[in-house]
Amino acid sequence: MLIVQKYGGTSVANVGRIKAVAERVSKTAQEGHKVVVVVSAMSGETDKLIGLASQISQNPGEREMDLLLSSGERVTSALTAMAVEALGHKAMAFTGRQMGIITDAVHTKARIEKITGERAQKALDENYVIVVAGFQGITETDDVTTLGRGGSDLSAVAIASALNADLCEIYTDVDGVYTTDPNIVPEAKKLEKISYEEMLELASLGAKVLQTRSVEFAMKYGVPVVVRSSFNDNPGTLVTKEDKDMEKVVVSGVAYDKNQAKITVMAVPDTPGIAARLFRGIADANIVVDMIVQNISSDGNAADISFTVPKTDSKKTLKLAEEIAKALNAKSVNLREDIAKISVVGVGMRTHSGVASQMFDTLAKHGINIMMIGTSEIKVSCVIELKYTELAVRVLHEAFGLAQ
Repeated sequence: MLIVQKYGGTSVANVGRIKAVAERVSKTAQEGHKVVVVVSAMSGETDKLIGLASQISQNPGEREMDLLLSSGERVTSALTAMAVEALGHKAMAFTGRQMGIITDAVHTKARIEKITGERAQKALDENYVIVVAGFQGITETDDVTTLGRGGSDLSAVAIASALNADLCEIYTDVDGVYTTDPNIVPEAKKLEKISYEEMLELASLGAKVLQTRSVEFAMKYGVPVVVRSSFNDNPGTLVTKEDKDMEKVVVSGVAYDKNQAKITVMAVPDTPGIAARLFRGIADANIVVDMIVQNISSDGNAADISFTVPKTDSKKTLKLAEEIAKALNAKSVNLREDIAKISVVGVGMRTHSGVASQMFDTLAKHGINIMMIGTSEIKVSCVIELKYTELAVRVLHEAFGLAQ
């Protein structure tokens, strides 16, 4: 088998942890498998580099930031390859460029366009363990790019797809996907398996186990992914295609996201094309809008448009929205950052009714007001006040019997 193993920052936090990773890689190789290892920067390293950049410049260029931040993963890949070699295996460290990861030119959150992987394939044929620096790629014009926070997950899944790997193992500091955050609900259960669709919803809704784009990629190319802990040998959670067993479970998990901000554009003229002009300007700035609610005024001449964006983009979005609102003759723009998004997810919702009403009743019973509601075929999300986040997670987990 060809196995791709990805190790996150906490798994390679120091020399001792890197040696432990090398032992796990060595064991996999000794079992007769070919191994490609994808590593993140050592825990805290990326933040340290960002801190150094901020001491130099208040507004550093994105091209140079990518070059700087990609160095963290390169350090880890070299050290990990050395540790694997010290255990008697042939190993070779690769940068994103050497792996042939070609991306578009959007710095700090580039998208992978293709992976050539020829050099890696040759090395695998010669029984080398390949250790790839995650989170990075190269443009057609040879500029280094990074794939955004959590981009090493995407690197691993994309490499697994490009090399036709049999399995992609994502090693992290938790031993699988849980029904909710065990730090909030100690009774949360680990799931044996979960569908790509459910995992995609949970990842996009704030579950930190897997990065959203990596799940999208896995689903698109059918890459089987296992989420495991690098700190123990417990079986992980398989992320795979939906099957009939999964539909029997109405709700699989409760997710929350505190990285949310709500922007409301007040009294926008209610004429065709206004919303398109507002959201086109925001999309052009590469800002992802999540939930959108439009309320028409009683006289029907104006509307309030509320939408959510990542909190990290809130100030940038506010400035943009104010400029667009002025051009649209809207009244004003408001920003709220003291919010969170709570969601229940499950493929069983397709064939079972009453999930939304049970969720709303549960929140109301505990005095939690709902500001916005968003739904899809397999999820219901509510925006609530930030201070009620943990309470909402606990009561919803209990209401849907997820600890049983």
